[in-house]
Amino acid sequence: MNPFSLIAEDSGGRAGILETRRGVIETPVFMPVGTQATVKAMSPDELKSLGAQVVLGNTYHLHVRPGEKLISRMGGLHRFMGWDRPILTDSGGFQVFSLARLRKITEQGVHFQNHLDGTPTFIGPEESMEIQRDLGSDIVMAFDECPPHPCPHEQASASLDLTLRWARRCSDWWSAQPEAGRPLVFGITQGSGFADLREKSARGLVEIGFDGYAIGGVSVGEPEDEMFHAIRSAVPFLSADRARYAMGLGTPPQIVRMIAEGVDMFDCVLPTRLARNGTAFTPNGTINLKNAPFAEDPRPIEEGCACHACRNFSRAYLRHLIKAEEILGLRLVSIHNLHFYIGLGRSARCHILAGTFREFSENFLARYTTRC
Repeated sequence: MNPFSLIAEDSGGRAGILETRRGVIETPVFMPVGTQATVKAMSPDELKSLGAQVVLGNTYHLHVRPGEKLISRMGGLHRFMGWDRPILTDSGGFQVFSLARLRKITEQGVHFQNHLDGTPTFIGPEESMEIQRDLGSDIVMAFDECPPHPCPHEQASASLDLTLRWARRCSDWWSAQPEAGRPLVFGITQGSGFADLREKSARGLVEIGFDGYAIGGVSVGEPEDEMFHAIRSAVPFLSADRARYAMGLGTPPQIVRMIAEGVDMFDCVLPTRLARNGTAFTPNGTINLKNAPFAEDPRPIEEGCACHACRNFSRAYLRHLIKAEEILGLRLVSIHNLHFYIGLGRSARCHILAGTFREFSENFLARYTTRC
C-alpha cells in the first residue's frame, strides 16, 4: 500500500498526505531537527504548539550516546524524548563520513572511530536498520555513502554503486522483518553534481522500491546552482506517487524554490542554529538582534507574527537577553524561527491547494533578502 497520497499540484508544487504509523503528515512539510533526541532549546509541547508534525533524530549520534539498546529499554525514542508524533531518523551515513575518525569503507559497511572518544565502531546497512528499529523510528532512511565535494566522476560513480548495493540490503533486511508495525523506509539518491549519476541513482532506487525517496549529498559545500542542478537531475526520475525529501536543506528561499521543483519534505538546522547567534528570520530576510539599532526597538521580531516571542516581547528585550547571554533569549528566537519555517511549509500547502502557489512563491522570493 502506498503511504503517500497526492492531493493537488500547482506550478510544480505538490500538496500531499504521508501516512505513518503514528499519524498523518501533511506536505509540504518542514521537519525540525532533533539530532540528540531533542530539538535544541525546545520542549515537545512547544513544538506541538508551533504545529510541528514530525521531528528528526539521528542514528549515528543516538547509537554513540546513549545507545539504541538503552533507548529501547526505556520504551523507545518517542517515550524517551516525550514526543508522540512521527519521528524520522537519518541513517547516520552523512555523520559517519563527516564526523568519524579513521574510517575504512568496505563492501560490508564502515569501520571508524567515533567522534566522542575514538571507540572503534562499525555500521553497515543492516546495522543501521537494526539501530533505527530499536529506536522505534516511523520513517527510516537507508544507509548511504555521502561522497565529498568536489569529487571526480569516477569516485562519485563508485560511491553511488556502493550506495545502491547498500540500499538493496536495507530493503532486503526489512523484507525479512514482520510486517506488523513496520515503519516507512526511504531510499537516498546520491551522485554528487553529475546529472547522469543522479538519474542512475533515482532509477536504481525506484527499481528496488521504497516508501519514499530522499535527495542526499547536497548542501555539502557545493554552490547553490549545483545543489539545484542535483535536485533537478533526480526528481524527474523519482516516482511521482511517493514522497520526495531534500535532506538538510535549506534557507527559506531555497525551500520555496524546491517546493516548486516538486519536493515535499525538508529539514534544516538553521532555525535553531542561527537563533543561538541572535539571528531571526522574517519575510524580508534575516535580522541580527545583536545589532545596535535594535537596542531601543519596541517592535516584535516580525509584525503580525502569532508566535509566543512576537506576541509578548520586543526586539529591544530580545537583544538585551542575547547580549547578556541569557538562555531565554535563544529560546525565544528559536521559537520564532521554527514558527517561521513550519509556517512556510503550511503556507505553501495552502497556496498549492488554492491554485495560487506561483503568485505566493514569486512574491516571497521578491521580498526576501538575506541580510544580518
